[in-house]
Amino acid sequence: MMRGLAVYAPDRVIDVDMDTDIASALAAARQQAAQIPGAFIWLGLFEPTRAELDCVREAFDLPPLQVDDAANPRQRAKVEVMDGNVLALMKVLDYLESSSDVRTGQLAVFAGSDHVVSVRHGNVGDLRPLRQRLAADARLREVGPFGVLYAVMDHVVDDYLAVTDEITQDIEDVEVDVFEEATQPPNASRLYLLKRENIEIRRAISPLVPWAHEMADGVVDWVPDGMRPYFRDLAEHLLRANDSVEASDNLLMSLMMVSTAMQDLQQNKDMRKISAWVAIAAVPTMIAAIYGMNFDTMPELHEPWGYPAVLGVMALVSFALYRAFKRSGWL
Repeated sequence: MMRGLAVYAPDRVIDVDMDTDIASALAAARQQAAQIPGAFIWLGLFEPTRAELDCVREAFDLPPLQVDDAANPRQRAKVEVMDGNVLALMKVLDYLESSSDVRTGQLAVFAGSDHVVSVRHGNVGDLRPLRQRLAADARLREVGPFGVLYAVMDHVVDDYLAVTDEITQDIEDVEVDVFEEATQPPNASRLYLLKRENIEIRRAISPLVPWAHEMADGVVDWVPDGMRPYFRDLAEHLLRANDSVEASDNLLMSLMMVSTAMQDLQQNKDMRKISAWVAIAAVPTMIAAIYGMNFDTMPELHEPWGYPAVLGVMALVSFALYRAFKRSGWL
């Protein structure tokens, strides 16, 4: 369905009636844009049907393969140029503070000489704030479709940085728990969930890293000269987000190994304590078992001080074993 359709000119913004069918709305928008020098159309679609995408493809002469990619909500992120059209297909991320989860959506942006078409899947990545920004910023409208493309990509990459910062904070919180001796419950489950969330972020960012390197090195030739510094800055932000993901992944792996090692160490300590108490209890148990065998010739069996003497020996040996285990660190 259509979520937004307007004609953007350097001096004004003209909203187009979206109550009609998509073909009629696009025809009206293109007619208005043709009458204004430097004007372009921005059409926003949310989970469109195949018929709607085919109508848009015919209206703007979009490459069929790129349209197929935009229609697939599980498409791999990429930036490519085909038949003069630039497609930036990106995964959109959002961090849920309440559950520490990362939600993922998809946003595909087509940029041509006189049009911008955005196709969104999922409930993440609302572009209404960008439309308001574009309506209020004449300099951005003067740049044309590539100004919109930059604004959308910059918005998505800023979300990447925000989400990676939140994940980094969560990892630091778990790191404190892992190395805190008073923490008894295992942290493996939290670490595993964080690693899965970090993998979700990596799936969004890593396919765009080669393009970011090319953009940072000045290899990309489809970016207008006036927009190159902005796209280069965008690429650097993307590479910084990727570095954060890589660092988080390495730290999570190290924390999982440390957590497992500390749990094994704690189990060894517990086993040593159990073994020490068993050894202490074994001595009085052995003596009591011997004197319980009902022989008449047992030592001091008929002496009046025999009973307290045996108890004293039990207590003395048990105390000596306790001190020995205490000094060795077993108790």
